[in-house]
Amino acid sequence: MLRVHFTDADLARTRMGAVSDPLWDIAISLHRLQTSQGRWAHAEWYRSVRVRLREEGLERAVRRVLLPLYPRAAYFPDFLTPYAASEGLDSGLEAVLAAPERRVRDEIGRLDLVVGAPAWAAGLGERAAREDLVRLLRAYHDTAVAPYEDQVHARIEAERAARARAIRDGGVEGMLAGLGPWARWERPVLHTDYQPSVDRDLRLGGRGILLVPSYFLLQRPLSFADPGLPPVLVYPLVHEAPATPAAVRERAALAALLGPARAAALRAVVHGATTGEIARAAGVSLSAASRHATVLRDAGLITSSRQGPAVLHTLTPAGAAVLRAGRRPGAG
Repeated sequence: MLRVHFTDADLARTRMGAVSDPLWDIAISLHRLQTSQGRWAHAEWYRSVRVRLREEGLERAVRRVLLPLYPRAAYFPDFLTPYAASEGLDSGLEAVLAAPERRVRDEIGRLDLVVGAPAWAAGLGERAAREDLVRLLRAYHDTAVAPYEDQVHARIEAERAARARAIRDGGVEGMLAGLGPWARWERPVLHTDYQPSVDRDLRLGGRGILLVPSYFLLQRPLSFADPGLPPVLVYPLVHEAPATPAAVRERAALAALLGPARAAALRAVVHGATTGEIARAAGVSLSAASRHATVLRDAGLITSSRQGPAVLHTLTPAGAAVLRAGRRPGAG
């Protein structure tokens, strides 16, 4: 269990990451490669990434270097997921390079105590060794994460839209109360599921916290082990069960048959929209907007969730793909 203690100042300084964090994406996707638990949620990714890693000649380096540094366990080094990565991959990798030697050695030592670290890992205190590591991390990101950025971005945007609505309807506390089944808000503490072997309190002390939704994470959130680092809570998205082949065929057929009103309804959902907002954007009645939303949802192009008295509709990756296809030169 992780208990995050908020003050009023922390509530005012709570924010959500604008995009997926690339260094956390690297770390958590490596966790996905280490377990079959929940594989259905990333089955296509898992199959294709294993092939890509083999084709790019990275399979052995991932197995011998990255997996031991990022164990799916109670601990892996904080310097591998620097706060600066919230500004992008380059910033994050620069922060890995700039990590103080003593900090790196201390964190590798802790990794060794918790789960065991390879003998070569102690050498990461030297910048030259971290330069090799950074090149490998970039190659892994280019192979296993970057090809899926559109899909990840669509899910993150849908999550951000849902959380923004929650803040508008219930403030930051309302948003915290609705984060997911893994969290429980009891003012002034957010209780979250965590690594089973870990029980800890994170006292924000006026620093606020950055909430980072993660496409690759399942079940329970993650945070820095060092309470002195800027507070971050990386939390899982809710993944829907995979569609059957018949459902996939139906969705493809319906996407090809979208008419002007439903296309307008789909465009209105790009940043999240209620049924009333769809009606205004598409120039149709509320009942017609509700029917359009139902059809788009049944086709797998949007998802719908209740946010207080309203229903919020957001794009799925399939819906985002339909819109992108419609914007290509010569489309439609």
